[in-house]
Amino acid sequence: MKKEPTVAYFCMEYGLQSDFKIYAGGLGILAGDLLKAAKDLKKPVVGIGILWRQGSTRQVIHENGWPMDCFPEYRYDFLKDTGVTVRVSVRERPITLKVWLCDCFGNAPLFLLDANLAENSDRLITGQLYGWFHEERIAQEIILGIGGVRALRALGIQADLYHFNDSHPMFASFELIREEMKAGRSFEEARAKVRQSIVFTTHTPVAAGNEVHEHKLLEYMGAYNGLSYEQVKEIGGDPFNMTVAGLRMARLANGVAALHAQTAQKMWAGVEDAAPILAVTNGVHNGTWQDKAIRDAYLAGRPLMPVHKRLKMHLLSEIARRCGVRLNPEALTIGFARRAAPYKRGDLIFGKMELIEPLLKNGTLQLIFSGKAHPNDLTGKEIVSKMVQMAKKYPSAIVFVQDYDMQVGALLTRGCDVWLNTPLRPLEASGTSGMKAAMNGVLNLSILDGWWPEGCINGVNGWQIGDGTQGEGEEQNDRDRDFLYKALFDEVMPAWYQHPATWESMMRMSVQMATDRFSAARMLRDYYETMYQAAPEEPVKTQA
Repeated sequence: MKKEPTVAYFCMEYGLQSDFKIYAGGLGILAGDLLKAAKDLKKPVVGIGILWRQGSTRQVIHENGWPMDCFPEYRYDFLKDTGVTVRVSVRERPITLKVWLCDCFGNAPLFLLDANLAENSDRLITGQLYGWFHEERIAQEIILGIGGVRALRALGIQADLYHFNDSHPMFASFELIREEMKAGRSFEEARAKVRQSIVFTTHTPVAAGNEVHEHKLLEYMGAYNGLSYEQVKEIGGDPFNMTVAGLRMARLANGVAALHAQTAQKMWAGVEDAAPILAVTNGVHNGTWQDKAIRDAYLAGRPLMPVHKRLKMHLLSEIARRCGVRLNPEALTIGFARRAAPYKRGDLIFGKMELIEPLLKNGTLQLIFSGKAHPNDLTGKEIVSKMVQMAKKYPSAIVFVQDYDMQVGALLTRGCDVWLNTPLRPLEASGTSGMKAAMNGVLNLSILDGWWPEGCINGVNGWQIGDGTQGEGEEQNDRDRDFLYKALFDEVMPAWYQHPATWESMMRMSVQMATDRFSAARMLRDYYETMYQAAPEEPVKTQA
């Protein structure tokens, strides 16, 4: 039997458990779920990341309604010291990185790089995840990419393939090229050889959301790593686009849903010599996100609603403890929890308050929101503030749960009745929170974006908002809002209040749809079957 390739999986963040604060959001949760699936399936995957001593922001709401950021320093005594250190150069100064091991996943170990050593003048570089500005971001990416490859070498781990989850690890390819050139190959030969060992997952389907850096800054920070301006420009252009570089350094790339892959293919069609972009739809780890009692009831053919009611009561009790608000367990409860970004349109449901307000006041509709904004994102913070203000205006029907994390995510995707998703199509890459909700029998009410077009059977396992068309500006907002109200008033609320048997059937169909098809295990199997196999002799050009 042919040996499966050992994959070195590079990611800036990992969401493994709620109180291990080296994650910020969906990218990290995806990476953590992939490692857990690798353990379950006994796949040879090695994770490479950074030990963020201050993690992402702990974001709490000030009494004036504005989100405030805190950065406590965390200690993680369960990590093992490998005894290995490696060095990188940032701003022509050496930085020593200690390599820690998180061996919770057996055959899928996670190695974390840490600059918080007394000998380093820049020991805070691995303090805040996504903290500060361009210079620090580049420094962190040097540590992840260049430091990550050097850590593998120092640990004696031979990877057959390098998987870059998003563009943050891109500088690892520069280190791999440097190694090949040191062995006597030309730049062109080294690049071609290295390319056969890299696959790349692209995420952000918005051009402005993809990192771009000026070459002078890259050179100053030390990202060139011995390469010349012309060589680096050949990989990522001028200015240097990290995603373009990923596409040019990978033999295969993928989007994280079928629709997202199509969007990415169009978005990057003009990139010369780019890897073909396939579709590997994301999945979530059942053991982490699917409640065991729901799964057991589903497999045994028992009704799901009694289990769901217990999960809902647990959620509402936790909300009462955290927020001081007692919601009605009999009322239809809709959840919405995501990173605070304008395209996600968390306030779409409030567009016509004359329609929504009576439901909030008479107790037939309850809304639970949660989410964080990047500390430097004032627009995102404004979105959070607006949600908080709505909760203050309707304190018996709307709640905002502060400091969104894995624990809050699990509570909401198990205990809400409906999971709302209203992105501006096609700007949602995947949307894994909806998968978590679906495998717990929480019914999705969503725009046909991200993963939902692949799973939705309207009125059978959830509901679609709109017909999948897309437009621009307020006209699209108005159309989607009208579709949302129509689905909510004509389908969702009647099913909840008048047709409990229909709701029970839809819950069962939702669990059936999501449990395997949108699992991390299926995702990892897809990666091994489509992305991790033996390299073709020549990289295939992307078709426009």
